[in-house]
Amino acid sequence: MTNDLTLAIGSRVSHPQYGKGVVIQVYADSYEITFMDYGTKTILRSFEGLQILDFEAGATDLLSFEKVERVFTKLIRQFSDMQETVPVGSKWNGGMMILQPADKSLKSKEVPIDVFFNKIIMVRDRLRVMEQRINSSNLSNEEKVNLQQYLTRIYGSLTTFNILFANKEDTFVGEQSK
Repeated sequence: MTNDLTLAIGSRVSHPQYGKGVVIQVYADSYEITFMDYGTKTILRSFEGLQILDFEAGATDLLSFEKVERVFTKLIRQFSDMQETVPVGSKWNGGMMILQPADKSLKSKEVPIDVFFNKIIMVRDRLRVMEQRINSSNLSNEEKVNLQQYLTRIYGSLTTFNILFANKEDTFVGEQSK
């Protein structure tokens, strides 16, 4: 692909590893492309292996409706006490978590996975509110950074539960390795 071309949202492309896809977002340095078998990937505009199947010309830095909706949803949640509805992965629907003590004289405990999952979502939402309150507080920048790092480690501890989420963008993210 020639680097002087700017693909627009809706352009169809083929990637040597991911196969056929459609451009869903255009940035100054990259494209967000949804591939049929691999989901959405960010591909640098400088990547030479991208083959254009159906060219759509257009401006850069356009926002898709989905991105605008996400921004507004995030803002509404930030300034309200609404709890987000987060879907559990379909493979867990109707599932049961069984806690079996090592002591055989004790009875096991069964918890529906959706109940357990909703408790995890409540913890996540409360952590987010705490994070917002820390950011808007009168604490010194050093105190804010220290508390933010602590929250990041808490999110990292919760990544074990990411297998329960239906959507990757809803999952917990801890400290990223450099």
